[in-house]
Amino acid sequence: MVKRVCVFGLEGIPLLKAGDDLPSLIIEAAKSNGVEIEDGDILVVAQKVVSKAEDRVVRLDSVKPSKKALEIAKNSGKDPRIVELVIRESKRFLKVSQQTLIVEDRRDLVNINAGIDKSNVRGENRYALLPEDPDRSARNLRSRIAELTSRNVGVIISDSYSRAFRRGQVNFAIGLAGVDSFVDYRGTTDLFGYVLQVKFCAVVDELAGAGELVMGQGKEAIPVAIIRGLKRRSPNAVSSSKDLVITEEEDLFKDVW
Repeated sequence: MVKRVCVFGLEGIPLLKAGDDLPSLIIEAAKSNGVEIEDGDILVVAQKVVSKAEDRVVRLDSVKPSKKALEIAKNSGKDPRIVELVIRESKRFLKVSQQTLIVEDRRDLVNINAGIDKSNVRGENRYALLPEDPDRSARNLRSRIAELTSRNVGVIISDSYSRAFRRGQVNFAIGLAGVDSFVDYRGTTDLFGYVLQVKFCAVVDELAGAGELVMGQGKEAIPVAIIRGLKRRSPNAVSSSKDLVITEEEDLFKDVW
């Protein structure tokens, strides 16, 4: 039998607002698209719709910049109110340059502007923050979908990120539930019997990227993808997005900058 994995983009999910029942909307969209949710499916869900449903959208005119925000804004050229939001969402700043703030945020993610984003948010003055706890958001989605459908699925909350030493952005997993973080080949052999030493694949990031192929980043209006047919999954995996974050001791570049 030919190995295959299928990726379905769910059309018809409306623009989300605070308090909307996202799991029910996903289930309804799956039905209307003819791909009702099945056991073993993995749902890739755009961070933006999760943030909207969880009321993580802020108005800039409600933000008062601190003295620190004003100083950083002067050096970076960014709006002081955006900088203030980045400060509130971050543990520490790693890099400040013109138009770019690289931080370690409160979720231990290293990203630009603490993940604060304007795209696909209605209203000139409104910006979306990342979910408070993306892993918890994924767990809640998974458990609610199981409650409504009796299906055992995995859930990945995804967001697009830049990569060190590479141009362009790709989708990464920032929240997980019921899906393995990695496929570990270490200690197994290759085609010629060589014992693999370091092959440790971040399968959840691969899945997030696969979801983006049908979800898109612009006006496609497809915030959820269903990935079906992946055999390398433990249905009751206990995992966290924090599994993917390297420690300071593992950081090979910490003394370079």
